[in-house]
Amino acid sequence: MSKDQPEMTAEDVIEIVKLMEQNGIMIIIDGGWGVDALLGEQTRKHEDLDVAVLHKDVPQIRSLLEARGYRDVPRDDTWECNFVLGDDQGRLFDLHSCTFDAAGNNVFGVAYPKNSWEGNGSVNGYPVRCITPEWMVKFHTGYELDENDYRDVKLLCERYGLDLPEEYVEFARKDRQS
Repeated sequence: MSKDQPEMTAEDVIEIVKLMEQNGIMIIIDGGWGVDALLGEQTRKHEDLDVAVLHKDVPQIRSLLEARGYRDVPRDDTWECNFVLGDDQGRLFDLHSCTFDAAGNNVFGVAYPKNSWEGNGSVNGYPVRCITPEWMVKFHTGYELDENDYRDVKLLCERYGLDLPEEYVEFARKDRQS
């Protein structure tokens, strides 16, 4: 991200989390901010805020954010359970929704396991719910990885005593050589 590219700041994240909490909406921080929440500190700039929510809350979330100037950002992977809203300042809100049945089984939407939503962290000292460290590491596999992914996963593995996934071995090898 270049220095003049829009950024989703810690203050923006806290503002959105508080807005959702004030409206009775459970929000689980995912993605880069989820990593930083688990680490308890911001380790890099973020262009967006990835969140997991219950699908039943999507209409209310849309309404709350649209009232603050957020609009749909067209993307190839957009569907009712995975879409991005952006505002005129370039901040991006990447929403992932699903539905769990009474037994905790995911029955609709993005394939989150229920227990992946049990993490706790903080953004600038503000407590937030987030994806658990184990699942955050698992979710950072199975796609084309970059240096940010490696750094995020490396920090989580070091902090939480987790094994570095096999997909990151080449990154680790290069890291040791530099």
